[in-house]
Amino acid sequence: MIRVLLVHDTCLVRSVLAQWLSREPDLRVDDVPWRSAAGRVGTVRPDVCAADLDCSDTYGIPPLGDLCPRGGPPSPRLLVLAGANRPGLLKRALEAGALGYVDKAGSPEHLLHGIRKVAQGERFVSESLGFGFLKAAEMPLTRRELSVLTLAAEGASIAEIAGSLHLSHGTVRNYMAAITRKTGARNRVDAIRISQGQGWL
Repeated sequence: MIRVLLVHDTCLVRSVLAQWLSREPDLRVDDVPWRSAAGRVGTVRPDVCAADLDCSDTYGIPPLGDLCPRGGPPSPRLLVLAGANRPGLLKRALEAGALGYVDKAGSPEHLLHGIRKVAQGERFVSESLGFGFLKAAEMPLTRRELSVLTLAAEGASIAEIAGSLHLSHGTVRNYMAAITRKTGARNRVDAIRISQGQGWL
């Protein structure tokens, strides 16, 4: 039996997917929104977390680390539901150690196949996400720069970004200058616009 925790913020989509997956005799499925996901990982102890990369509580960065905590009991294997138009999220999922990548525009059977492959410790990637991974490899921003820019896109000030990421104000300004240079932007607002257009945020 494969224990699956389905993480999705859209209730209707989550419920329908969970019902559809539950028809399979080898799957036991629980579903939860992102806000409650970390707590449910501890109680359900899933073999696989199948998580949508769109999270309504954060701007562009779902808390993937909450699904695979370090230490303690074995962490679940991570499979993400993604789109090729968001290479920044694909890169974040790769850095978080996701084994499976299912295209949200694909068929439900791909999700089912991906869950079973990932449960066995094997990698699964929808072919249609290949272009998204190519774009992710070309992304010029580092993980830390993306964190700074994401907070800036949410409207955070330099001081708020510094406090949130435990950095000095000068370090945040240096990151913003590097981001502006790397994106070819004129200023902070332009860097946010360019990064959103490229799917990095």
